Amino acid sequence: MQNIWLLVYLGLSFVAAETGLDGWLRYASLPCSTQCHSRLPVGIVTLNSTKTSPVYVAGSEIQSGLKSIYNADASVTHNQCNSSSSVIVGTVEQYRRACGSLVGIPELAEDGFWLSTRGKEIQILGQNERGALYGAFEYLSMLAQGNFSQVAYSTNPAGPLRWVNQWDNMDGSIERGYGGESIFFENGTIVDDLTRVHQYARLLASIRINAVVVNNVNANATLLTPQNIDGLGRIAEVFRPYGVKIGISLSFAAPQTLGGLGSYDPQDPTVIGWWSNITDQIYTRVPDMAGYLVKADSEGEPGPQTYNRTLAEGANLFAKAIQPFGGIVMFRAFVYNQLNESNWKADRAKAAVEFFKPLDGKFEDNVVIQIKYGPIDFQVREPTSPLFANLFKTNIAIELEVTQEYLGQQSHLVYLPPLWKTVLDFDLRVDHEQSLVRDIVTGKRFNRTLGGSAAVVNVGTNNTWLGSHFSMSNLYAYGRLAWNPAVDAQDVLQDWIRLTFGLDRAVLDTITNISMQSWPAYENYSGNLGIQTLTDILYTHYGPNPASQDNNGWGQWTRADSTSIGMDRTVQNGTGYAGQYSAEVAASYERIQSTPDDLLLWFHHVNYTHRLHSGKTVIQHFYDAHYSGAESTQGFLYQWESLNGKIDDERYNHIRRRLDYQTGHSIVWRDAINDFYYNLSGIPDTVGRVGHHPWRIEAEDMELTGYETYKVSPFETASGSVAIVTSSNDTVGTALTTLDFPSGKYDLAINYYDLSGGQSSWQICLNDREVGQWVGDAEDHLSHTPSIYLDGHSATRIKFRGVKIEKGDILKIVGSPNGIEPAPLDYISVLPQGVVD
Repeated sequence: MQNIWLLVYLGLSFVAAETGLDGWLRYASLPCSTQCHSRLPVGIVTLNSTKTSPVYVAGSEIQSGLKSIYNADASVTHNQCNSSSSVIVGTVEQYRRACGSLVGIPELAEDGFWLSTRGKEIQILGQNERGALYGAFEYLSMLAQGNFSQVAYSTNPAGPLRWVNQWDNMDGSIERGYGGESIFFENGTIVDDLTRVHQYARLLASIRINAVVVNNVNANATLLTPQNIDGLGRIAEVFRPYGVKIGISLSFAAPQTLGGLGSYDPQDPTVIGWWSNITDQIYTRVPDMAGYLVKADSEGEPGPQTYNRTLAEGANLFAKAIQPFGGIVMFRAFVYNQLNESNWKADRAKAAVEFFKPLDGKFEDNVVIQIKYGPIDFQVREPTSPLFANLFKTNIAIELEVTQEYLGQQSHLVYLPPLWKTVLDFDLRVDHEQSLVRDIVTGKRFNRTLGGSAAVVNVGTNNTWLGSHFSMSNLYAYGRLAWNPAVDAQDVLQDWIRLTFGLDRAVLDTITNISMQSWPAYENYSGNLGIQTLTDILYTHYGPNPASQDNNGWGQWTRADSTSIGMDRTVQNGTGYAGQYSAEVAASYERIQSTPDDLLLWFHHVNYTHRLHSGKTVIQHFYDAHYSGAESTQGFLYQWESLNGKIDDERYNHIRRRLDYQTGHSIVWRDAINDFYYNLSGIPDTVGRVGHHPWRIEAEDMELTGYETYKVSPFETASGSVAIVTSSNDTVGTALTTLDFPSGKYDLAINYYDLSGGQSSWQICLNDREVGQWVGDAEDHLSHTPSIYLDGHSATRIKFRGVKIEKGDILKIVGSPNGIEPAPLDYISVLPQGVVD
């Protein structure tokens, strides 16, 4: 725990709203007493005067940070060490040359640094210039948190590879991006204005990321044109002073689609020559490029198997081309085939081991296999990928996902590090020895020279970068975990909170509480017991659609029927997936009795009436968990509202709107999943909640004028499977009902559908007195991929609190359609205050 010298942050008000553009580098002003000022340096010495060097940048960052946080002026000089009360920034070698010998500094690994705040001279010394810059940001992070601790320590990265991947497309769109358009590309070329790239470089350097792949793994070969290679050089020039190298994703078929060759066979000499020539061109313009990222033979992307070549032969094609320049090939293990669900032995989860284990040791030394944390696809909970325990002679890296593709797409708060830690801290027990995933991926366990992590991030042009202020906690924490995967997820979160929102204890405690609860809550109301996230895997990967998981070739199956559910992945009776782990781990998953409940349905096919270790049946756990998860999110909103006045208005209102939306959409999830499995199994909820909503009035049961009923698909994404829509796109609809509730104050919650392609408006009245109105404009405010249908993606809710109602009042809703959106309504809930529905 850090020693916070300036612990109490009181009496300060926020004068201006904050957009979030500065992220955790906002360096907000803090009060500074006489004692505080005596601790601040009056000078900064950088041991490199080249303005594009990371050491020079480090000095500039410290200077501006001191001014911003404590209004302290510190002069900057270069290459001299005779200044007292100064910060000295440079490499260990630069210090020895300029200042003399060093005593007591341990040997540093690449990118490591030494930070000492003891005495008059503050030393920030890196093994290289990148490390020195990391140390400068560490020092500034301390100051920005009011921490004047006297420290002297060194720190080194757990692994050499700390990459981020951007899935940016050449047209400026971002696949699975929820924070706006690309900061790199538009209209097929690199953007002219790279200001946002510079700001991104600062953010990445501050969390010790050393490489960024700038384009989508589903790569467009036109990135390799001379014009765009020059543009890559411009991007690299922006990142270079911050110690961040760039990498690019490649299309395996580029020799054919761009180069005009008749083949892209990795053994064809003309293909080999073409890639060698392209690589020469790139390194001529970007001499320090980090390397290539390759997705091949995956989800329709071309690859070496087209020519009956192995994945190793495909990876080695690029590795040999890039070896003379010191580059690295990150080759994704996300390779699988379409499957037939009627085959009980078929299992997509087995694919990675089946494809890559036979190739162990056949990859070039500069190839790194990039492995998703679980064997399917960034689900809310998966077991650790067994591929980590099956490659002993091959470099590997773990792939995480900051962008919340299956996990709420930045419209839901989900703090991800607790999920990541379930994998990083897992012991795979290879050869009956401790084999933590974090030690395997960093190269420590199997003595590999390369290793580390990559994360799909997908920042965009939105001022919040990811579309939500809270989602930036995941990017910050990813960098911290990439450096040290043993770090505590809550400690990292609290650093981010102090840097992003200030030092108020109530702010710290509240955001900590809701963030740490957010992943368990999302797991509860989306998909639990290891069944995966029960989202629509065929459309947007956002809202609920459990039926989409089965009867397709993608292999994210639940095998749910009227009596049972779950994948049998045992060796004895199932797909055999459990046998891909070491003997100890495999044995624990093979037996139901030793399989943890939270992975039961991942490994076993059981009846809905099967009793868990908790004593509950599977189906009752489903019902209870979904109610519990949705109820938790209601608390997130109220806890956040307690901070009104402690957060600037712009960020407070932005987050409040997201949490308010999440309270409603979690109920959409809760009802959809519970109704689906109740309908499938016929087993009632023992508590009587599922299908029973005493405070709810179905829109189709109201007196309708200009509205007509509409059968919603999937059926479970509408209460009672039916909604109402206006009879035409130019007809105003009215729905009336007489309220038969005791007189008193209620919250009115209206579930409706907010479609892309139109912005309907609604008005709600009591006895012709307006209670409120709203517009279906979520596409302008939220981050998730919009839907053009009435479904679980577009279903949402608005609530009007504390409405005084008399028994017998006439409630009227008037809906005005717009565009393709026919002012759809699902139901109205008249809720006594404190009742969730």
